[in-house]
Amino acid sequence: MTKPNPFRHFKTSPEIIRLTVMMYVRFPLSLRNVEDLLHELGIDVSYETVRYWWNRFGPIFAADIRRKRVGRIHAYSNWKWHLDEIFVKINGVTHYLWRAVDHEGEVLETYVTKHRDRKAALRFLK
Repeated sequence: MTKPNPFRHFKTSPEIIRLTVMMYVRFPLSLRNVEDLLHELGIDVSYETVRYWWNRFGPIFAADIRRKRVGRIHAYSNWKWHLDEIFVKINGVTHYLWRAVDHEGEVLETYVTKHRDRKAALRFLK
């Protein structure tokens, strides 16, 4: 069974939707700035349309990027990750935030616990 086309009921082409979402996500632009930049390119959309597209297609694009990235990571022979822990206060109580970070600095997984011991570390690694 094939996946349904997420752009099926939209009049705007998928390339313009992808460009709009990527401009908003990749660069530190507001919705209105993206609207202005698209207007300069001859594409007339409102900032509310940009927000709607970002909410609807952003997770889909992020999943595609993540899926492609995982494939490249397995092909990369020197791929490394590190375990990091920091202290955080949540409602005035000290907790421990455990993070797994890859060699590019992207957070792979996080875990918050009240205890800093072997049991907590092993639970996070599982």
